[in-house]
Amino acid sequence: MLAPIRTVSTEVGTCPLLSVQPSRAQVDEKVQIVVMNLLPNQKVTLHSLHQSEDKDFWEAFGHYISDEYGTVTVAKDESLGGTYEGTEQMGLLWSMRPIPGSRPGLRLRKMNILTPIVIHISVYGGHLSQGFSQQTPLATSVTERWYVAPGVQRVNIRENGVRGTLFLPPGPGLYPGVLDLWGGGGGLVEYRSGLLASHGFASMALEYLGPEDLRTADVDVSYFEKAYQILQNHPKVQRDRMAMLGLSFGSAVTLSMAAYSKVIKPQCCVCISGSHVFPVDKSLFEVFEGMKKYIGRVQVNEENQVIHRNIILPIPSDPALKVDVGRIKCPLLLVNAGDDQNWASVESAEDMEMMMEKAGNRDLLTVLTYPGAGHLIEPPYSPHFRASNFILQGVKEKIVMLWGGQTKPHAYAQEDSWEKILAFLRKHLYFSSNFAVKAKL
Repeated sequence: MLAPIRTVSTEVGTCPLLSVQPSRAQVDEKVQIVVMNLLPNQKVTLHSLHQSEDKDFWEAFGHYISDEYGTVTVAKDESLGGTYEGTEQMGLLWSMRPIPGSRPGLRLRKMNILTPIVIHISVYGGHLSQGFSQQTPLATSVTERWYVAPGVQRVNIRENGVRGTLFLPPGPGLYPGVLDLWGGGGGLVEYRSGLLASHGFASMALEYLGPEDLRTADVDVSYFEKAYQILQNHPKVQRDRMAMLGLSFGSAVTLSMAAYSKVIKPQCCVCISGSHVFPVDKSLFEVFEGMKKYIGRVQVNEENQVIHRNIILPIPSDPALKVDVGRIKCPLLLVNAGDDQNWASVESAEDMEMMMEKAGNRDLLTVLTYPGAGHLIEPPYSPHFRASNFILQGVKEKIVMLWGGQTKPHAYAQEDSWEKILAFLRKHLYFSSNFAVKAKL
């Protein structure tokens, strides 16, 4: 455990103590931040600072006034201003943003999840809103945030043309399997799978849109079926306890496989910010070519940010243009954002509900909709990005994509949905909830 760092403050003649506990935690665990030994009713600013793997600096800050004992407890005291307001235990994390003067369009994503996110938490005298690097803090503490718990194994998958990373929980197994699919941004995104493994699931992050040697023309239904079988056949995986989890375009893959595949028979599926429009029933190249017909519906706002959601609006009535979700035989959880500017996920969910009602499988569907949240619903306490740089698939053109959402409701959506996603996976993949393995730091 890191001891609180004491710094003598000549200004108030005391030694403020800053405690951040636990000093090492999983990213979805809360931290307790307490400042003691201040003067009663002293104005202070709590500030968090993180340097990303791309060497960009991210910060958040809140304005506090100490109580009659000279203490600030972030979990119960209000921030009166800053990047967040009100009583927000984790506001110093979820309200992080690039420091003034940073490159535009940044998004914070952990690439090497075998190292922690290191955050410096400092307390400053007075209510500051800028120039933190020019000031000397009264005290500073360092906290580490991890996507993988001790003992989680990371295994490279390069098998039968399939590329991905498998994360295995500590211990001998057997574990339920989760095939984890990210969206149209492509690449191999590992951090959600690492966190799922920390909660007792064997999770495989699948790369299916990637570098030039993984061509979209070569990725079709059989690619996803092979990936599913690689996970299912792993000696530590319980082959009859499998799930698929998709975000954005990954949801279209998940719904298509659950409805049509003879090989992929999951016990449950989770789709975040997705749609059943544009079934993935051919090569990805052909799917993206089909999307290009509707590119005229894409809008650009006055800040030159691309609003993508109208590409599937109105939701087509032609059954050939969408996944027949009436064929889905397993429990399905949809997690949607009320202010999703990238994909019309709320409208899609309404249509899917009608289709499933008509087909008689509506009882399998659970829909969570979060007002004020944006498209990128990530693990808890991740910063919110209303817009960020994005490379368009097919044309490889760099744009600024508008994701939508407001910071505080988006933070709530991430925290609440993650708990409910884990509970849903445990319910349908474990025989009983007390059987679930939880690795803790």
